[in-house]
Amino acid sequence: MIEKHPLPVHRVTHGPKHHFFGYFDKFPWDKSGRYLLSQEVGFTARQPNPEEKAVLGMIDLHDGDRFIPLAETGAWCWQQGCMFQWLNDADTKVIYNDREGGHFVSRILDVKTGEKQTLCRPIYCLSPDGRWALSLNFSRLDRERPGYGYPGAFDPTEKAKCPDNDGVFLVDLKNNTAKLIVSVAQVTEMFYRSDMEDTPGWFNHMLFSPDSRRIAFFHRWRLWNKDGTPGWHMTHMFTANIDGSDIWPLNLEDMSSHYTWTAPDRIINFSNRYKHGWQYYHYTDQTHKTEMIAENVFPGDGHCSFSSDGKWMLTDSYPLEDRCRHLFLYNRSEKRAFEIGSFYSDPSYPGPTRCDLHPNWSRDDKTVCIDSIHEGSRQVYTIDVGGLTGK
Repeated sequence: MIEKHPLPVHRVTHGPKHHFFGYFDKFPWDKSGRYLLSQEVGFTARQPNPEEKAVLGMIDLHDGDRFIPLAETGAWCWQQGCMFQWLNDADTKVIYNDREGGHFVSRILDVKTGEKQTLCRPIYCLSPDGRWALSLNFSRLDRERPGYGYPGAFDPTEKAKCPDNDGVFLVDLKNNTAKLIVSVAQVTEMFYRSDMEDTPGWFNHMLFSPDSRRIAFFHRWRLWNKDGTPGWHMTHMFTANIDGSDIWPLNLEDMSSHYTWTAPDRIINFSNRYKHGWQYYHYTDQTHKTEMIAENVFPGDGHCSFSSDGKWMLTDSYPLEDRCRHLFLYNRSEKRAFEIGSFYSDPSYPGPTRCDLHPNWSRDDKTVCIDSIHEGSRQVYTIDVGGLTGK
C-alpha cells in the first residue's frame, strides 16, 4: 500500500527556454548545496540535430534561482543529457561530453576560473574516488537506443554486430588515457544465446561501485519481429573489476532495468525474473543471493536511488492510467511507501524525447530534484523532503 503524502514543488528554471538535468544516477548539486546543474535548449518534443547545441549552466539557489551559463555542448540527448556533473574530487569543476570535429570528447571545466581541459573520450560515469570514468560508443548507442546516445559522429563499428574493438572503456582522468576493458564480442561469446545471432549488441547503463573497485553494466541485443522489422531488446547485467577482470553475470534472466549500488557488493535493480516477475531485487555481487525489496508495492519500473544513510529509497513511475508520472519515497526499515507527487506527462511526446522525472537526491538528503513537463514546458523542480525523512 502506498500512502498519499504530497509535498510542495518549487520550479527553479523558467521559460521561454526548456531546462533539464538528465539521468538519476549523479549529483546535480555542488558540494556547498548552492548550485544545481542544468542544461538549456530552445525546443522540446523532438530529437536534436547534430548542429543543435545545448547551453550548460548552474542555477544559483541562493540568488533567486538565477541561471548562470557556463558552456555549450554538441553532444547531448534527452534522457542522459551530456553526462553533465560535478567532479567527485574537486569543489568547482564539472565534466561534460562534447563533439569535436567528427568524434566525441569530454571536457572538464572549472566554473570559478574558466579553465578547461579536453579528454580523449566522452564519459558515461565517474568513479567516487575521482580517478576514473567509464566510456562507451555513443554513436552505436544513439543508433540502437535513440534518446540515450548522440548523433553526428562517425562510427567505425556500425556494420559490426558484435565488435571486438568496442565496448566498455576505462578512462584515466588524471593521465587522459583510455583502454578497452570489456568488448561486446567478449560477453556475447561468454554468455551466448541463440537470439544473439546476427543482431546488433551494445552496452549501456554503467556505474562504479561505491568503493570504486567494481563496475556494473548492461549488455543488450536487438530482437526482430516476424516481419523482419527491429523489435525490442534483451538485457544481461554484469559486474566486473575496473580492469575488466572477474566478470560476474549478475542477472541473465529476461530483463534488467534501472539500478543503483547500495554498498560495495550490493545492487538494487528493477528486474524481470522468471520466478517473481518484475520487482525491485537486491543482488549481492559475485554470489547468487537475491532478495526482493518492496514486493508488489510500486506500479512498475522506476529510477531508483537511496539516501546517503540507506534508509530511504527514492523512485518514480512511468505514466500511469492518469497520464501522470508519480514520485515515491520508501522507508526500508518500516516498509512504508509514500507518494510525494504526481506530474502530468504529455503523451504526444515521441518516446526518445519523453521527460522522465529522473529524481535525484541533494547531498544532504533534504531535497529532491526532478525534470518535468507538467506545466507545459520542460523544467527543473525541487521538493523539500526533510519533513518526511527527518533530515
